[in-house]
Amino acid sequence: MSDPSFIIDNDNPFSHRGWQAKLSLGFAVKNNKTVLAHRQQYGPLAVQRPFYPEKNICHTYLLHPPGGVVGGDTLTIHTNVDNYAHALVTTPGATKFYRSAEQWAEQTQCLTVSDGGILEWLPQENIFFNDAKVKLNSTIILAETARFMGWEMHCFGRPALNEGFDNGSLMGKTEIQIAGEKILIERLALEGEDCPFYINGLRGFSLSSSLYITNKDPIVFEMVQVLLNNICKKYHLFDLVIGVTQLEGLMVIRALANWSETILSVFVEIWQLVRQQWFHEIPAKPRIWAT
Repeated sequence: MSDPSFIIDNDNPFSHRGWQAKLSLGFAVKNNKTVLAHRQQYGPLAVQRPFYPEKNICHTYLLHPPGGVVGGDTLTIHTNVDNYAHALVTTPGATKFYRSAEQWAEQTQCLTVSDGGILEWLPQENIFFNDAKVKLNSTIILAETARFMGWEMHCFGRPALNEGFDNGSLMGKTEIQIAGEKILIERLALEGEDCPFYINGLRGFSLSSSLYITNKDPIVFEMVQVLLNNICKKYHLFDLVIGVTQLEGLMVIRALANWSETILSVFVEIWQLVRQQWFHEIPAKPRIWAT
């Protein structure tokens, strides 16, 4: 049966409102191996064929062929991980949100993981260009024994070109549920000319990032704290600020930096540490991160 969320009135995915793209993915176990058992797409959202650099773990790359998101575009992604399946999803590059005269660009993600399932949601950064108008919504629904590790990295402007996010708007919401209970709800509302946000919220940095990890083990939390202390010794306070908080069944790492490479490097270290605790071996990095 087709996903009802894929019902679209206009036969053409490109209209005066922009690209209307939808992608639905379902991962399941087959012959002791996680496979991409369901895939439904509409418009310019797709995935490459799955890769298996780690035995039976399914690595999948999300693709957005237009290369950027503009006002009027709507991207909707649904991902479901079945019982005991294990999927890692990433992107080959940053998602770029370009300037918009009037219309909003929207991206909605709904990620669901069943009991015993594991989802690693590791996209590269979002870049918000000057004058972009963007709405981001992420909902993560986890069963009681599901495992999740996922990050979001937001870059305001293009620091390499000394370009900030002086104009534009960003509205966002991230919600994480575990066993039917809402553990975390965060909202973001930013106007480009909001100087107090840059001074007090971002503390003058260009990137704001969060890493979410299901965790009930105090030893793992302590190990992450030790790792972050060691990482901080490598960086000046003007290059990286990072900290970790343990909620009910959820560990949250926050980071501010000026370069996406810094955040990705640090988050990969944390990801490898936690994965090693989960499965007693260091995970293989997706090759796409090295290109």
